Amino acid sequence: MKQRLLNFTVLIEQDEDGMYIAKVPDIQGCYTQGRTIPEVLERAKEAMQVCLEAEPDTYIPLKFVGVQKVSIPA
Repeated sequence: MKQRLLNFTVLIEQDEDGMYIAKVPDIQGCYTQGRTIPEVLERAKEAMQVCLEAEPDTYIPLKFVGVQKVSIPA
């Protein structure tokens, strides 16, 4: 039997301490952190599985359109 794969967009940011923060917009409340990008991606996979197992209704499929940086006056 073939296993079905779900694909998710993961947003990665870096905080002031150098830690990487991964957020999964398709799953409400799903985020994690790590010291390196490979570490945060591995933890994101684990977090996605935990979130979906705990509350499958938190998965809201979104269509990724893009990322845009916007400037405003300070």
